Amino acid sequence: MGYAHDYAAAIMQRGRVPMAPADYVPNWADSPRKTKFYPGADSMPLPDTDYPADASLDRGLAEVPDGGGEFDLDALSGMLRDSYGLTGRRLGVQANTDLSALPFYPLANWSRGTASGGGLYPVSVYWVSGPSGPAVPGVHYYSTRHHALQRLLTGDVSGEVREALGEGAPGPDTDQYLVLGIKYWQNAFKYNSFSFHAVSMDVGTILQTWRMWAAARGLSVEPAMWFDEERLARLLGVPVEDEGVFAVVPLRWAGATARPAPAGEAPVAVRRKDVERSRTVLTFEAVRKMQAATARGATERPDPAALAPAGALPARPDRTETVLPDAAPMDIDVRGALRGRRSSFGRFESQKPVTKAQLAACLAAASAGSMLGGDTGGVRLAKLYAFVNHVEGLAPGSYEYDPGARSLRLVKEERPGAFLQKNYFLSNYNLEQAGAVLVPTVRTTAVLDAVGDRGYRLVNATVGALSQAVYTAAGAVRLGCGVALGFDNISFIEELGLDETGEAPLLIMLIGNERPAPADFRYEIA
Repeated sequence: MGYAHDYAAAIMQRGRVPMAPADYVPNWADSPRKTKFYPGADSMPLPDTDYPADASLDRGLAEVPDGGGEFDLDALSGMLRDSYGLTGRRLGVQANTDLSALPFYPLANWSRGTASGGGLYPVSVYWVSGPSGPAVPGVHYYSTRHHALQRLLTGDVSGEVREALGEGAPGPDTDQYLVLGIKYWQNAFKYNSFSFHAVSMDVGTILQTWRMWAAARGLSVEPAMWFDEERLARLLGVPVEDEGVFAVVPLRWAGATARPAPAGEAPVAVRRKDVERSRTVLTFEAVRKMQAATARGATERPDPAALAPAGALPARPDRTETVLPDAAPMDIDVRGALRGRRSSFGRFESQKPVTKAQLAACLAAASAGSMLGGDTGGVRLAKLYAFVNHVEGLAPGSYEYDPGARSLRLVKEERPGAFLQKNYFLSNYNLEQAGAVLVPTVRTTAVLDAVGDRGYRLVNATVGALSQAVYTAAGAVRLGCGVALGFDNISFIEELGLDETGEAPLLIMLIGNERPAPADFRYEIA
């Protein structure tokens, strides 16, 4: 039994037993940037691109996407902009603790299509481009603030990535790759030991954005989670204990073919270094140990069937069933849905209930998002529960979702508002005012037993992916949404009767109607 089992148990207990260091207070004046900084690197501005009006979110969430198309620079640019690029500024009046800082430009909160724990965005996106691409071959870092690619290394090293992936990797044979790293300090300065849990979900949110964006345009994104992590960290010039490499996405590109790594040559590596803003950078034992534990055995890609015993359990047939109507249509284009995404932060209002069709759309999106593709082998790991407060024609209570039948099965018929609020740690949401609170569960221990400690990254990426799908779908059906991790996991296990199933509730997703005409500031016309 590896360290990830201990860490997973501590995460479940943290509402009752604080994780060390319990007395930690972030030094906000010495916080890191929400990006990496490579001074002197040459930049290639990315083009502004249109998004096809018929590339709808319904198509982007199809569980069997088309996926036969090929990427080009316009597609890559659009996908990066709509996922991690800065697309607007958050100035709406809401109940989060950062409200008083938002008007000040150095503390501005910029909107992006993808959600991130605490709004910290610690994922580093690298493009490793071979000769078939439109740029000089090399390693490029996506600068979110400039919507540009910064060249960190010149020369074709795509063969290094191909060989690091090994045999049986998902995705096409190509010389174009997106590589996702996590700079831990960018998140850990705020969340300390809890950081690994949060950032591994952030990997899932950006991957799900890419999957929806690509699928709606007939492209495919199949992430690899198992590969030679130390080799890729060396190529990127990052210490693996400070920046983990979490995923690789091979891109089907016009004219691309896989290329071998140069034989008999010394390993090539990026020499440019990220310049840290923080004067004091701390490390946390739990994060270091989780990085080491989940990197161990990274080259041992599990058999596609290995995850089957850890898959989501079916809904119990002895529970009262309510069949949901057809999901509300999500015919908005994916770009529009992503740019309309935001956290509601205290703006929910119960006077206008959620419709069953809206609830059905959000549940179906979560179900589609839980199929991350790539190294998951097509196994559904996450199961969904719903605490219903205010849904038209549906009795308040807790339910389990059956994705095959598109129905809900009653767990407990009781108004859940008091339970939800009592077991939420923060003051930025009134959970009783939300129409429903969706709770994904994964049998984390079973996944770790099946594929080892690296499975923890897969568990959290899956949960992050489905939360991004719900965020995007909620906006498309004109609902507010919020996602939170600050709740008592053990109380949810007890309330839903999960003691014997091994299911771990990992976050909560609130959906509902918001108060009409909330206060906001139109910065773009100021």
